[in-house]
Amino acid sequence: MSTFAELGLKPALLEAVLDLGFTIPTPVQMAVIPAALSAENDIVALAQTGTGKTAAFGLPILHLVDTDLRHTQALVLCPTRELCVQVASDLEIFGKKLPKLNVVAVYGGASIETQLFKIKKGAQVIVATPGRLIDLIKRGAVQLEKIKQIVLDEADEMLNMGFREDLNTILAATSTEGKS
Repeated sequence: MSTFAELGLKPALLEAVLDLGFTIPTPVQMAVIPAALSAENDIVALAQTGTGKTAAFGLPILHLVDTDLRHTQALVLCPTRELCVQVASDLEIFGKKLPKLNVVAVYGGASIETQLFKIKKGAQVIVATPGRLIDLIKRGAVQLEKIKQIVLDEADEMLNMGFREDLNTILAATSTEGKS
């Protein structure tokens, strides 16, 4: 596969990617996108910063999300609020032509009330730091039982930062069926 058009993405996603000026996927995107669209197994991808990892996992998430449903279907966990905000922003840009898509970033250091309001509106995709997400789980504000995709962005960094127990708590709150 040599172009984004050959990866099998929804037309709205392909249009958004092309609008951004991208026509040729990076090696990590060529490997991950088709696998994530069809895989029923876990995928581990290692690539340097700047190689398009966010698009590699984000485009398949957006392709598989049903925007007619309001419940959370995909979860992206990030080690820092800066990465959380960046990933959520990228997903919103990739999904700008998907009607009714709602991506919500949840992280500490920002108004939890605003985040709660956005989630209640119906967030198909939540991008979160572990600590804030656990707070929202304990408040009963997020339901993760219907999650179909989970991404641990910079998983090694989260483990190095001591988030192992938090990750276990979050993963335990999700369904054990239908994850990729």
